[in-house]
Amino acid sequence: MAATPLIRIEHLTKRFGGFTAVEQVSLDIMEGEFFALLGPSGCGKTTLLRMLAGLELPSEGRILIDGQDMSSVPPNRRPVNMVFQSYAVFPHMSVKANVAYGLKIAGVPEPERTDRVMEALALVRLEGMADRKPDQLSGGQRQRVALARALIKRPRVLLLDEPLSALDAKLRETMRFELTRIQETVGVTFVMVTHDQDEALAMASRCALMNRGALQQVATPSDLYEYPNNRFVADFIGSVNLFEGRLVVDEPDHAVIASDQLGARIFVDHGVTGATDATVWAGLRPEKVEMAHLNGAAPPARVGVPEGHNLVRGTIRRGAYLGSETVYDVALESGAEMRVLRSNVTRYVDREFAEGDAVWLSWAPRSPAVLLS
Repeated sequence: MAATPLIRIEHLTKRFGGFTAVEQVSLDIMEGEFFALLGPSGCGKTTLLRMLAGLELPSEGRILIDGQDMSSVPPNRRPVNMVFQSYAVFPHMSVKANVAYGLKIAGVPEPERTDRVMEALALVRLEGMADRKPDQLSGGQRQRVALARALIKRPRVLLLDEPLSALDAKLRETMRFELTRIQETVGVTFVMVTHDQDEALAMASRCALMNRGALQQVATPSDLYEYPNNRFVADFIGSVNLFEGRLVVDEPDHAVIASDQLGARIFVDHGVTGATDATVWAGLRPEKVEMAHLNGAAPPARVGVPEGHNLVRGTIRRGAYLGSETVYDVALESGAEMRVLRSNVTRYVDREFAEGDAVWLSWAPRSPAVLLS
């Protein structure tokens, strides 16, 4: 028997005048999930979060939390709390006063309030900073104060609006692990809005990718990356080489795409379920493309790949060293360009690649994602 979702969103639409910010979104979020609403600026993800919080009212559709319709429930009566992008901590209050504020307003007695404040500060590892003011804290510490203040009221759902955007790159990476640890410790359902795909992939148990107000795909981070269901998803998540082609073979256990753009035939080890002769796109992640020096050598063979498939020649136009890996842009004989990512683990074992080198590029039959739209 399927579990009942904690949050059920049904045909939700939000219009601002003639502009539709969210259009016909239906979505289930399970209890205990770390769920990410992901997408570019203006895609509707923050509007959706604000409707969950009750700060915006839907034009159509409804939101149920724990089976209760939220249509007539005001923000302060919903079983949710929100951490804003700016954290919104009170600058004139100490850390412990900030964290205790919600309990004080709710009339929780002082002894219980003190105990719960200390528990919350321990959860976010700020025990020794209870008497400091926000201007004596780092950005990451202020964020933890905001988290403690939101969690101390024990909401069923914690809403996070771009929680790491105000932090520098190094601190963002640290706080990803901290947020995940806190969520796993308290077991509260987290719903996070972010435009940063790395954040979503690193932290969320599932992601909903949005574009122009509509859901594009809801999946685990690995499925979103490995099995995108359209070109927008493939292009938004990570880096991808996209090549248009024509489906010339489509059997249950394999398919072949002829791509003039790529200048090659692409063999995949699964059926596509698209009509033969249909226009499709093959998505190849840069790290899944193998590169070998040409130098008159025979082309590399791939097990299970028909001769002449999944193989192109090109010339390296440029390379960018990124520490653990190097990214190469390779000009193909067809006139297209392919990006290749190569690990630097074997940098001092293999012969290095340089601008102007002629190379073979090949890939396994499981590597391309075949996209119908």
